[in-house]
Amino acid sequence: MMTDAPRSRGTRRQKEMRRQLRVTIPLAPHADAVPILEAALAPHLRRLPPSIALWQAITAHVRHRHTDYEAMLDDGYDRDAARFFCLDEMNEVLTGWGCPRQVTADEPEIAGDGSV
Repeated sequence: MMTDAPRSRGTRRQKEMRRQLRVTIPLAPHADAVPILEAALAPHLRRLPPSIALWQAITAHVRHRHTDYEAMLDDGYDRDAARFFCLDEMNEVLTGWGCPRQVTADEPEIAGDGSV
């Protein structure tokens, strides 16, 4: 009788990212968690520790999908001002998702690709 070998559910990094995603934003809707995980696994974040890559992906997703950030940019706000003015909205979303961490105005940008 032949048995199937156990299947791996991704690389060690992918498994760690999924675990940290569940811990960091346990109440996030699946429709948000999937693109956040995909962004955290993007090649340009590969050299970052999983926790930092995931936080970058979470904050970028929330900023672009759940705040008025894009509208502020369209209205002529510079990037730093738009980021500052959407902090409260971001933190409301993160709190609703059960995130123990909040975004602060002095948080450094790490991703370096200009998209966050």
